[in-house]
Amino acid sequence: MPDFRQPAALAGSRTALQTETPACLGSAFGHRSMFDTVLFPIDQSRQAMETAAVALKLAQQHASTLVLLSVVEPGQDDPVAVAELLQQARARFDEAGVSCQVIEREGKPAFVIGDVADEINADVIVMGTRGIAIESDQQSTAARVIQLAPCPVLVVP
Repeated sequence: MPDFRQPAALAGSRTALQTETPACLGSAFGHRSMFDTVLFPIDQSRQAMETAAVALKLAQQHASTLVLLSVVEPGQDDPVAVAELLQQARARFDEAGVSCQVIEREGKPAFVIGDVADEINADVIVMGTRGIAIESDQQSTAARVIQLAPCPVLVVP
């Protein structure tokens, strides 16, 4: 067994720990960013544009691909209002110099968000909450997404 108290015993060996670079060190070492793909599911809440600012900042800081997701729940959402909100968000991102992909789907928002996150291999989901305590309202979309998501979820209050 080598004597690890002696520097010479370590001089010629390389361990996995020494050769692997943590993902959080990102492009500084030629590896991928911590958040290559940011999924931003937009809704009709008043806080949508505030949450868009957080998604935009995160995408800029990590040079991420930003994916804007619109989920229309049949019978619940006004498709025209959702389309206008989608256009406003896209214009805001374009104005900031961040291009984004747009995905439009129908269905139950929490399930669609989880499915799309999985399909696009999202590294993080950035979404708002309507001012409710997630711990006490497990039926909110944000709470359900946290339960279903294949990646971390950043919830903006």
